[in-house]
Amino acid sequence: MTYFIWALRLIHILGGVFWVGAALTMNFFIGPAVGATAESGSAFVGHLMSKTRFSNAMMGAAFSTVIAGFILYWLDSDGFTSPWTKSGAGTGFSIGAIFALIGLICGIAVGRNSAALSQLGAQIQGKPTPEQIQKLQATQKQQALIGPLNVYSLILAVLFMSIARYLVF
Repeated sequence: MTYFIWALRLIHILGGVFWVGAALTMNFFIGPAVGATAESGSAFVGHLMSKTRFSNAMMGAAFSTVIAGFILYWLDSDGFTSPWTKSGAGTGFSIGAIFALIGLICGIAVGRNSAALSQLGAQIQGKPTPEQIQKLQATQKQQALIGPLNVYSLILAVLFMSIARYLVF
């Protein structure tokens, strides 16, 4: 059982590091750079999302992290039945898990929006039509709302997961 828990912890921690690190990089560096570089930025994102496995790697890391974390919580709490769940650590891990799930849901939406923007960018030849402009602006507006929500929820998830064992309520 010890090796199983070690494996789960490695999957949870390493997957989380990749997932959160990639989300931070996309939100704070790549996203603004793409916005500032117009057509060349759109071409870059189009290539990143359609020709590489970046979004698949992020989703794989996200789901692996969440599943491993769920199993670890299940084991620590004896199937959600032990008093540990109401302890500081149990509460801290629960709060972190809620933020991670918000990040996962937002991350899925960000990935879909990125794919939609990439597809729309590939369809635009020359000057975009009014319909394309409207769709582009709506998707960008949604992305501007969901992107930060994704990143800040993941930051809070990491914060609560990292301090959960030391919380006293």
